[in-house]
Amino acid sequence: MKEFDALWQGILDSLRSSYSDEIYEDLFEPLSSVKKVSGGYIYIIAPSTFVKERINRLYLTRINTLAEEMYKKELVRFKFVVAQDLAGEEALVGPEKNLDKKYRTGNLIATLNFDNFVVGKSNRFAFQMALKVADQPGSVANPFYIFGDVGLGKTHLMQAIGNYILDNDINQKIIYVKASDFIEEFADQIKKDQMDTFNEKYRELDCLLIDDIQMLSGAPKTQMEFFRLFDLLTQQNKQIVVTSDKPASELKNIMSRLSSRFEQGLMVDIGIPDLEHRVEILRKKLSTEAPDVMDISSQVLEFIASYFSTNVRELEGALKRVLFYCVTNNIEITVDTAAEALDTLIKTRKKTESLTENNYDRIQSVVSDYYSITVHDLIGKRRNAKFTLPRHIAMYIIKNKYNISYQTIGSLFGGRDHSTVLAACEKIENDLKHNKELKYAIENILKKIDKTSN
Repeated sequence: MKEFDALWQGILDSLRSSYSDEIYEDLFEPLSSVKKVSGGYIYIIAPSTFVKERINRLYLTRINTLAEEMYKKELVRFKFVVAQDLAGEEALVGPEKNLDKKYRTGNLIATLNFDNFVVGKSNRFAFQMALKVADQPGSVANPFYIFGDVGLGKTHLMQAIGNYILDNDINQKIIYVKASDFIEEFADQIKKDQMDTFNEKYRELDCLLIDDIQMLSGAPKTQMEFFRLFDLLTQQNKQIVVTSDKPASELKNIMSRLSSRFEQGLMVDIGIPDLEHRVEILRKKLSTEAPDVMDISSQVLEFIASYFSTNVRELEGALKRVLFYCVTNNIEITVDTAAEALDTLIKTRKKTESLTENNYDRIQSVVSDYYSITVHDLIGKRRNAKFTLPRHIAMYIIKNKYNISYQTIGSLFGGRDHSTVLAACEKIENDLKHNKELKYAIENILKKIDKTSN
């Protein structure tokens, strides 16, 4: 029993470093030591049914993955129970989700849940608030607005909310819909004169998950219908979750009274994951989709993560390509073979992606040299004019040269908020209209950047 107690303590240490203090103190800190070991299962007594079910639903896969990594003697699985469960000597093999059917009611994908959402600095707050929204739909934040660049996990987090609500009450009426499909459905029902059917479908919902709301741009009739639906559901405390590629304030061709409704709720952003986070995403992908592949080194994962940094879907796709390439050719998975597998993709990215790490590094370096400061000071927190002016200029040049999102630029400058970058770019743009010295400086900086890129 002692060795399993030691295993459990090791897992607790890992959980403490992986999750917020709030989650750890609420769920894991109260747990006792190992109570029983039987049939390959290690039983832990939870203080309440709520804690038991929440851990089994959200964290069990993570805990059992850690158990595999830490305990090599045999395969063991943890199970969290309450005292009366053990008293009855029940089999205690569940509960675990049956994911044989990928799709659930309301267009939900069963595998998109909180348990397999990899949390890091770039998405931790969004994850924590999504969990609170799922725990108390309609009362914590309504609407709940998630924004960020393509492929960073907005849809996953949104669907996780829906799946969590449905797990707790199978009778909840939930629909996930892309905004583009909502437009088509609305137009089709008007054409067929079947608005009663449309209204019956959407107005009786307990939770509406609408993806890529920016797609409503330029569709005024659909916006008006959605506005009416939005007000109806929120007045009844029905949960609405919205995703977008930008903050509500930056939505184009969306009626102001609709975008202002979005701002009345809670807005959270998902940023670009750092290297450590991306490697953890790849580890998670391996554990869920290729559990038999155990011999991929950290160096290989870091190699993949270093080239695919801004889109989680591309990152996971690159991993799959390496796996298929090496398995098909019956070769060992190394950094060299991973480079072979990804050679075409890497070359294509170098040709098609105008903003690479070298490019923004070069801009930051040239601006720093021009103003006789260090790059560390340029991206740092010091706020006097000696540092803020060149910092704003560097942000402005990157935005105008590559037209990437303010959020992405913020990640290049110490994780600054998108609104900070937006304000900096607007200030430089306005100052250029009357400040000849600033205009001269930027022209010279651009010439130096062009020279260094040749």
